[in-house]
This record gives sequence, structure tokens and C-alpha cells, in this order.
Amino acid sequence: MDNEVLESVRALLPAIEKRAAAADEARRIPESTIGELADAGVFRMLQPARYGGLENDPADFYQVVREISALCCSTGWVASILGVHAWQLGLFPERAQDDVWGEDPDVRISSSYAPVGRLTPVDGGYELTGRWSFSSGCEHATWTLLGALVVGARGKPVDFLTVLVPRADYRIEDMWDVVGLRGTASNDILVTSAFVPEHRVLRNYEQAQLKVPGQQVNQGPLYRLPFGAVFTSAITAPVLGAVSGGYASYLSRMKERVRLSLGGGRFTEDPFAQVALARAASDIDATILQMDRNIRELTALATARKEIPMELRLRTRRDQVRGTERAVAAIDMLFKTAGGNALRRGNPVERAWRDAHAGSVHVANDVERALAMYGRGAFGLTVEDNLV
Repeated sequence: MDNEVLESVRALLPAIEKRAAAADEARRIPESTIGELADAGVFRMLQPARYGGLENDPADFYQVVREISALCCSTGWVASILGVHAWQLGLFPERAQDDVWGEDPDVRISSSYAPVGRLTPVDGGYELTGRWSFSSGCEHATWTLLGALVVGARGKPVDFLTVLVPRADYRIEDMWDVVGLRGTASNDILVTSAFVPEHRVLRNYEQAQLKVPGQQVNQGPLYRLPFGAVFTSAITAPVLGAVSGGYASYLSRMKERVRLSLGGGRFTEDPFAQVALARAASDIDATILQMDRNIRELTALATARKEIPMELRLRTRRDQVRGTERAVAAIDMLFKTAGGNALRRGNPVERAWRDAHAGSVHVANDVERALAMYGRGAFGLTVEDNLV
């Protein structure tokens, strides 16, 4: 299927590129950009068709994210995060989906999944209190998905849930002043004694088992895919896009560079720079190929209503975290050979370097933990993790 959203987004890319520096300084994406992405259909790509969504192949969604991120990683990151939440809401009970999209299918959702919230059972649901950090794009959303633990009678956690909370029940505190992904406005969410009805919770265990309430009404293959594949890939995609953009900018700028030291001469004739360029290009290509292969295999199995083996789920996580690792290594190689001018703020290579490193510290990009899980699975040991 043609990626029609991608064609619409490509028409927006020159304007997104022009706004990149301003987004960096303002620490948020311009509302005009969010509106343009919405009109192009970016936030509908993974949304259920019941609400006007497109239910696109996730690989097509990640391609859109990469191309946006190549010119402004903050914009691509927010597009990816808000876009993938439309998919996750499709896993919730039908009533929760109606709460959000019943009157306006363009409503957007942010998140912060760390289980720092506390849920106390009450009649009809739970009482929620907590403070969450790093809710990317929360200024552009009117609902949020939050991680929380159910606290039992003895004060000990008894369950791990993702809860859906409307804007009226939380406040945003501006805490985001960082070195990379500055435009994502990944601020804090605060909730105090808010009531969460039973239908607005999703058990993480059920999500990991690929048996969720939303499948009763959203029966397409998209909603039979693992969260540990769909969401984590949405974290790596903008990092990879930023590095791809940094590579393109490096290649363009370095073609005209003449060295003023190390004997002078044209930079393009330096064999060390040639090798760095080749390594970076290979790592970028390898990551895209591996990630697309895994997502398409997952989607094919879901389409055929076949069981998705743990081996494939673990391989998807392995290649996703290695993809982030390779992308960061690639931009590091380019940055080291780009010369002193690459240090200047606003330089696309410098911004790609900052943004890629910032994205790499997300919990979904914990390389050692994900690789250890793959190793356990390969040795035949049991693997239990919400991000698989």
C-alpha cells in the first residue's frame, strides 16, 4: 500500500526544518506544526478505523517519523509518541475509547509509563495520586496514559496498570530544560486523588499476553501486536531519523570543506573521513532493514492470526536497542570528524548529536537489559518483561 501520509508530510518538511531552531529555543513544538501534522494524518496512522483512523502498517508510520526527525528530531519525537498512543488506546475497553474519541476523533494523548503513581481501589474504580516526569508532547494533548501500582490492604503493590486520565484531572508543571530533544516539552504530570473508573485501566500483564479488551471491537492485526515492539520502535525511529538527517547534512557540508590544519587539502580526500562516512551509512541502513523486517514479520503473523513466538518478540527488541546503539555510534563518528564548526549551536550535525544522545537514554533504549533478555531467551530461560 502506498504511504499517502508520507507524501503529505514531505510537503511540510521544508517548513518543519525552518522551525527546528525555534522549537529548540522555545522548548516546544509550534502549534502550527502540530496542526499540519494532524491535517496530514500522522496522528491517525495507528488509530482504529472506527474513529476515522487509518490502521496503517507500523513500518509506514516509522518511516514518516524518521523523515520528520531527519529535519527536526523534537518534532519527530512528539509525532511518534502522540501517534503511537492512538494505537495503545485501541487496546483499552471500548468505553474508554469512546470517552476520548466519541465527540472528537482528533483528540491526542501523552504518557508517562513509569509506575510511580499509586492506585487505591474504591467503588467503581481507583483513586490515583502521583507525579510523573518526561511526558513528551503533553502540552499538545488533553488526555494522558500513566503508569501506576495498585496498593493492597497492607500497602504493598499487587498489580501494575496503565491508566487513562483526562486533562481536568491533572496539571502540567514546566520542568523541561535539557540538552537534547529540547522541543519535546517533556514536562511533569501531577495528579492528586483523582478518580479513575474501572474501564479506563489496562493491565500490563494482559497487554504483554496480547489479550486486551480493545480487541473485541478493534479486530485488525494492528491491535494484536506486542506493545514491546510497537512502542519501543516508536522510540528508536526518531533517533534513527535524527542521525539520518545528521548524516545528510554532514555529507553536504563536508564536500566543500578544505582543511586548515593537518597538512590542508580537501576534506573529501581524507581516507579516515571516508571510512567514518561508510561506517555511519552502513549502520543507518542496517538498522532500518532489521527493524522493518521484524515489524513486517510481526504484522504478517498478526494478519494471519498466528501466534507470535517469543523468539521474534525478543529479536525485535534486540534489533531495536542495537539500532539505537548503532545510530548513536554513527553520529558520534561523524561529529568527531566534522571539525570545530560542528560545535556551533544550531548546526544540524550538532543538534542531531544532542538529540540522538537524549533519545538514547529512554528506558526503551536500555541496551544491556534488552540484550540480556534476548540472551536468556536464546538459552531457553524464561523471560518476563513488560517491554517484550
